Amino acid sequence: MKYRKYKRIDKDISALGFGGWQLGNTEFWGDMSFDYGVELVKEAISKGVNFFDTAPGYSSGLSERIIGVGIKGYRDTVFINTKFGHNADGTSDFSVSSIEKSVESSCKRLQTDYLDSIIIHNPGKDILEGKTDHFTELDRLKKLGKIKAYGVSVDSLEELKTILNNIDLDVIEVMFNIIHQEVTEVFNEIEKKGILLVIKVPLDSGWLTGKYSDSSEFKGIRNRWDSNTKKTRNNIIKEIKSIVKDENLVKYAISFILSFSAVTTVIPGVKSKTQLDSNIESVDYKLSSRIKKELVDLYNNSIKKQKIPW
Repeated sequence: MKYRKYKRIDKDISALGFGGWQLGNTEFWGDMSFDYGVELVKEAISKGVNFFDTAPGYSSGLSERIIGVGIKGYRDTVFINTKFGHNADGTSDFSVSSIEKSVESSCKRLQTDYLDSIIIHNPGKDILEGKTDHFTELDRLKKLGKIKAYGVSVDSLEELKTILNNIDLDVIEVMFNIIHQEVTEVFNEIEKKGILLVIKVPLDSGWLTGKYSDSSEFKGIRNRWDSNTKKTRNNIIKEIKSIVKDENLVKYAISFILSFSAVTTVIPGVKSKTQLDSNIESVDYKLSSRIKKELVDLYNNSIKKQKIPW
């Protein structure tokens, strides 16, 4: 496993992190038992993964509970990044007064007395602009030792620019992949500030595995794609395959992201040990400068103009 230094707390972070949305999440991702989820977490740790991303709202708190059991005996060596805003009971509460309670509830489920990081889960514009007391409260919790770092999870370049212009953060989680490259515009700034940059949706919800086509049928959250969106994505995937000369795109998708030095870790979701192994192997793949350039050019010359929805 390759590691990248997180300067703000002097800790090495595995280039491949563990996306915990799938853990125990039968609503969106199919069946997974609690025990199998724990096995996945332990397997990841044994193979060098030390960054775990989760949230109270993932599978009604089950994701945090699975990780809490899986990391027993390894707490000091792992980095837990969880979220605030969407609760385990399915409600949402972004009020400042709820932050400490959310931290304590997450700690209880994770069986720990502190969080390495807590990030606000897709906050509103007023929070991103620093017009609220959220970050003052997070600073207070940081001084108390209940959290070691804090930040936000956002989706767009506009949101990213807004938070960078207003708040000094420790951690930023953002969507970035071959199909959505707009955020690279501010990567240099993020790197200079020493922010831990976490990349979510690295495989574009599965499209960048190369296994989907415009005839694929989806359930759960992925049924949001209409026929036109699927056709557009299918055409893009064909172009990417023609560039890399391969039908399996996982190693190209992950190594493309990690080729940007501002990126600390990438967090593809994990549903099986086979998937975990594939993700780990991708970290060691060396993406050629030619392929990287062609993928960037494809985005700038074609994909960018199509404004592909998430």
